[in-house]
Amino acid sequence: MKVMKFGGTSVGSAERIKNVAELVTKRGKNIIVLSAMAGTTNTLVEISDYLYKKNIDGAKETINALEKKYYETIMELFEDEGQREAARSEIKACFNYVRSFTKDLFTVFEEKEILAQGELMSTAMMNIYLRSIGVKSVLLPALDYMRTDKNGEPDGQYIRQKLSALLDKYADADMYITQGYICRNAYGEIDNLQRGGSDYSASLVGAAINAEEIEIWTDIDGMHNNDPRFVDGTDPVDELHFEEAAELAYFGAKILHPTCVLPAKLNNIPVRLLNTMCPSAKGTLIHNATGAHKIKAVAAKDNITAIKIKSGRMLLAYGFLRKVFEIFETHKTPIDMIATSEVGVSVTIDSEKNLDNILDDLKKFGTVTVDHDMVIICVVGDLEWQNRGFEAAALDALKELPVRMISYGGSNYNISFLVRKSDKVKALNLLSDRLFKNKK
Repeated sequence: MKVMKFGGTSVGSAERIKNVAELVTKRGKNIIVLSAMAGTTNTLVEISDYLYKKNIDGAKETINALEKKYYETIMELFEDEGQREAARSEIKACFNYVRSFTKDLFTVFEEKEILAQGELMSTAMMNIYLRSIGVKSVLLPALDYMRTDKNGEPDGQYIRQKLSALLDKYADADMYITQGYICRNAYGEIDNLQRGGSDYSASLVGAAINAEEIEIWTDIDGMHNNDPRFVDGTDPVDELHFEEAAELAYFGAKILHPTCVLPAKLNNIPVRLLNTMCPSAKGTLIHNATGAHKIKAVAAKDNITAIKIKSGRMLLAYGFLRKVFEIFETHKTPIDMIATSEVGVSVTIDSEKNLDNILDDLKKFGTVTVDHDMVIICVVGDLEWQNRGFEAAALDALKELPVRMISYGGSNYNISFLVRKSDKVKALNLLSDRLFKNKK
């Protein structure tokens, strides 16, 4: 059995829901994981924002507009009035539930319950539609099996037990439909796996059932070797190692959520990235094998801030780096890149939320300078240190640009460069010309 996950764009209209239904019915008995319809989660966030601000009228107007969109989709999706009424009943119940929060105190707990409605609505419509075309599909509520523990991490044993029981209960089904993104926490409250969590859901479901393969269906034909928004003539990468995919996902390749990789990797379940708009495209296969002696792709991560701490006390002083890193830990700010010398250390962060407090603490240890509006350019492939020429080729490609930092050797799959935001597009194109176009 496979797990097939479809993102919001793939189920973003009545026509696309029909296309997905046609696609999955040809693939046999699998578990289908769905995101909310495109734009829904953002609108539910907007509704929540109105409720936080106690602007009840603004919330109600936004709810009404979104509900109207769903009713229009139902009219296009179903021809039979009985099926339309069944779908409207499901959707109306969800929107009435959202409206119930316009009367009382609104907190983060209520917001999570509102955000869960997007996936509940998309799966309800898909399940009713599949049954209308004669498919014996069964809806597996994610809130009945997907749970996180007290640390906010997925409870793998619980997920496996509960999901297996549901599959046994409905063993004669043609197909299973379930929600991505949403879950319950250790206290039984409705929660979620954060934005992009539908990929994570699919990976967790795949690990729980020991799936043959996990398919992530989006609107692009696999992970490309560079960003097609800024570089012409990019190509899908045929195969990636899990570590390579994780690096690319973390450093800007938006097609795959970074958290998706780990459960599949640990359980040795291949992940395939496919295009709903072009199902015949080969896509990208992600697994535990790697192509030797090859650079695979380039990605970029925006909104980076570089911090340099220079201190004469660092010379030969043990414990200095620990004190520096403890400051970032205290302020719950992760570090992306690190470069050290005898008298200083440079690090990068991707959030300035706690920057002022971080700088105040760092100034106790030395002179601190900051560079804003930077970009990390990540080159991914087989970058074992014994291989010759790969890091030199990447460096040579960027010889015309000023490079603030370089990170190499921390991973066998990645070399990263920190450049100015204004040099991002040129850097991506120079790397593409040097690393890929000359190889065709």
